[in-house]
Amino acid sequence: MKKIKYIIALSILPFVVNCVGQHQLGKKLQPTAITEPVLHDTDDPAIWINPQDASKSIIIGTDKDTDGGLYAFDLDGKIINKVLGLKRPNNVDLEYGFNLNGKKIDFAAVTERETNKIKLYSLPDLKEVGEFTVFDGETERGPMGISIYKNPQTEEIFVIAGRKSGPSDGYLWQYKLSEKDGKITGKVVRKFGKYSGLKEIESIAVDDEMGYIYYSDEMFGVHQYYADPAKGNEELSVFGKGEFKSDVEGISIYPTSVNTGYIFVSNQQKDTFNVYLRENPAKGKIAEIPVSTKESDGSEVTNANLGPKFPKGIFVAMSNGRVFHIYDWRAVEEKIKANMK
Repeated sequence: MKKIKYIIALSILPFVVNCVGQHQLGKKLQPTAITEPVLHDTDDPAIWINPQDASKSIIIGTDKDTDGGLYAFDLDGKIINKVLGLKRPNNVDLEYGFNLNGKKIDFAAVTERETNKIKLYSLPDLKEVGEFTVFDGETERGPMGISIYKNPQTEEIFVIAGRKSGPSDGYLWQYKLSEKDGKITGKVVRKFGKYSGLKEIESIAVDDEMGYIYYSDEMFGVHQYYADPAKGNEELSVFGKGEFKSDVEGISIYPTSVNTGYIFVSNQQKDTFNVYLRENPAKGKIAEIPVSTKESDGSEVTNANLGPKFPKGIFVAMSNGRVFHIYDWRAVEEKIKANMK
């Protein structure tokens, strides 16, 4: 009997140690909903706001595998649509109002790593509306990260793509989207972005209003550049150095006004999100939010009123277990205030 008690005591020791460590950050944030599981491995989400009824907005997410897919979930986490048979789709982003065949459409853009392509799907129906190859002529291709920039003045739309590995400069390529033969295609207009060489670059985020691109250089920090190619390739800042347990991962941006808000970056191995000021991320992290999400690669956030259940928007994060976690922004905001330095 004493031996049994001793074994039980040892088995709960890691739990006790973990609880002591987590106490420094407070209790973990709990999701309002968890999506139904995909077949293989969730990686990255995006959020499409339904213009007729925001409470019927959908979450788009990738299932990363050789036989992977692109999934659509409602705000309760139920799968409502999917495209299967994609060749290792990594990351996804979306944009509104592309003029295709004389009609404005919303679309999602997905990196298909094993074919070196960007594939594009109309929203909300997930019908394929175009594709193009990326990193042509390069020995290192394998597209992973993706984000979309829409110039507020010209309404030109660009895709920014990253890859599994690449050079120390010119790691990211920017493509201008256009219509060709009734489909969306892309033409490279810019090669930019420094790379530390420590691991890889996956997560990319664009702030259209502020005009910046951010990307996570894993094991190093977050780089900031201008989103408009006409403004040049000067690196504006690197932030987050030394503020992560290991990998610097998913980035998402929550505006609180035209030029204020928060930037979230996944502290992947610690199961937290580091929070930075949108108006001055170089100041360093202002808070760290412990979440129930495990090993999060990708995240997305919106400040749109999504109805009575989510009046200030949602924060969505990929988690182990083939799912995405959906958090009520009000709960996230409370955590930020409680954990601010």
